[in-house]
Amino acid sequence: MKAAYYQGKKTFEVKETEISSPGEGEVQINVAYCGICGTDLHIYHGSMDTRVQPPEKIIGHEMSGKIAAVGPGVDGFSVDDPVVVRPLDNRGEKASDRGYSHICENLKFIGIDSPGAFQTVWNVPAFTLHKLPPSIDLKLAALTEPLAVACHDIRMGKLKAGEHAVVLGGGPIGMLVALAAKDAGAKVLLSEINPHRLSIASELGIDTVNPQEAELLQTVKDRTGGIGADIVFEVSGSPFVAKTMTELPAIRGRIVVVAIYPNPVEIDLFKFFWRELKLIGARVYEPEDYEKAIQLISSGSLPFEKLITKVESLDNISAAFAELDGNPEAMKVLIDCQS
Repeated sequence: MKAAYYQGKKTFEVKETEISSPGEGEVQINVAYCGICGTDLHIYHGSMDTRVQPPEKIIGHEMSGKIAAVGPGVDGFSVDDPVVVRPLDNRGEKASDRGYSHICENLKFIGIDSPGAFQTVWNVPAFTLHKLPPSIDLKLAALTEPLAVACHDIRMGKLKAGEHAVVLGGGPIGMLVALAAKDAGAKVLLSEINPHRLSIASELGIDTVNPQEAELLQTVKDRTGGIGADIVFEVSGSPFVAKTMTELPAIRGRIVVVAIYPNPVEIDLFKFFWRELKLIGARVYEPEDYEKAIQLISSGSLPFEKLITKVESLDNISAAFAELDGNPEAMKVLIDCQS
């Protein structure tokens, strides 16, 4: 089998390695496709070397594939079942985590804290698996993990049909949040400054605004009869956007923080008091979010294929990362782990 080993310093080495049999409670997967996500790019930049500890680490987690072998003690899965992996290992969960295993204190992320999916054959714990419909396109199925993030955001925000939703940031996650919100029946406005991303959003049928060309607050007021948005999703990760996002919601509106802010930022807390706003954190996903994502992809009702910028072979993973790095026009690049 082949695997791409992250060596540090924006370097991968693809080499042959032996296949090991799945252990107790594990399955072996022939990985079909694995997407490159923002976290993978942070690792590529060396920002997470202390945690990942290169060299010779295999990363990647946005994957799809088929079961190649089933280890001892595993029931409910068979060879050739199409599957995706929910890459959360909560085996360190404690009573103080209150049952929220997806954000437990000792959570381990598969593909960061343990070997990931940028390899042709991957052994993973069976409890992380979700079965896919037999007819699903495995390229699209590789979008399940980021789409599950979006589904979790929608669920945590308690979005209702007919509500006005504003999505701040049109990267891959922001685009998926907008699509999932539209599917839930919301009236969605996506705010983004990148012309290429605005064009993609328009192709996806999402209403857009460029806040450098039109005043965002006035646009929201115009769409809502002066009331404001029912819900705002902050996906940009911009401190400036975080500072101004409280201007957009209506009285008793909600703000869902999706973006990761590693450092404290300025937020207008007075508006939370004055207008009784709600601030909601949303991190990763739970099993029901994966099932919803699978349902959305398999239904064929949303044009997810428009989000796939390119498919590269595992042998070309270094070039794929280099091309994606800092590319404002790229959305989702997939690695074909079997080519």
